[in-house]
Amino acid sequence: MSYLTQKTIKENVSFSGIALHTGINVNLCIKPAEINHGIVFKRIDLKQNNLVYPNFMNVTNTSLNTTIENEFGAKVSTIEHLMGALFGLGIDNALIEIDNEEVPILDGSAIEFIRKIKSVGLNISNAPIKIIKINKEVNYSDGSRYISIKPSTLSLDIDFELKYQNEIIGNQRNKVKVYEDDLTDIYNSRTYCLYEDIEMIKKNGLAKGGSLDNAVVVKGKDILNPEGLRNKKEFVNHKILDCIGDLYTCGYRLVASIKCSQGGHYLTNQLLRNIFKHKENFSILEIKEKNLPQTLINKSLLKEIA
Repeated sequence: MSYLTQKTIKENVSFSGIALHTGINVNLCIKPAEINHGIVFKRIDLKQNNLVYPNFMNVTNTSLNTTIENEFGAKVSTIEHLMGALFGLGIDNALIEIDNEEVPILDGSAIEFIRKIKSVGLNISNAPIKIIKINKEVNYSDGSRYISIKPSTLSLDIDFELKYQNEIIGNQRNKVKVYEDDLTDIYNSRTYCLYEDIEMIKKNGLAKGGSLDNAVVVKGKDILNPEGLRNKKEFVNHKILDCIGDLYTCGYRLVASIKCSQGGHYLTNQLLRNIFKHKENFSILEIKEKNLPQTLINKSLLKEIA
């Protein structure tokens, strides 16, 4: 397989399930797309003006999910886990048809997206990929929360920390090299919340489809899910998954070093907006295999795809 040329899926992949926040049952189908098509969502329940592009400038909500919206008001929300899966698998081009406004939550992680896409395989083109290379350090902070991005040589490093008063979550930190490390724990980590926050979340009209089947719920010193955690750092690992998915709204894979403390969808989106305000912050490069000795997608995720 050529890791540095554009890829799409070999055949349609369909998912059905409840949406986390609206509580509606949703059907979604990922379809192959031509080179340079990019990732595009299509609201098939709408007859016109129904294409929505997952670009950071189209993000209109970052409260407990990432929502994108086009100029005509068509939305697609909770895109981050699917976008993270597409990023990790190196999928550059896909048409995602969806019959409502929110991506199904499935089990609260990205693992089902990964498994099903891997089961059909990828089509590899001869067209080179493009990457975004960060040239200058960019920072964004909101009180004690912050995110920063710096130049890197050939990798995408994410160093993420959480700080919670809850003793189960506590202070968690993990650092990953997105193109090199085994990301199984990242993609297998589920969304989570504190039990005491559920009432307020529901009062705000969110989490109507939330349950122990699609989220980890922490109450005091207890994990309410009977099966417990999937890995020791599931909380911070899920935040890294969200971060990867949100980063893909820049359109290409990144070469950079990112550090984040107590971040989320809002901080990542603000970081991207600040990067692309100034041309000197970044370069967009077309990559050809002979020019770069290292892959820009995660080989461990693709080891079963021939």
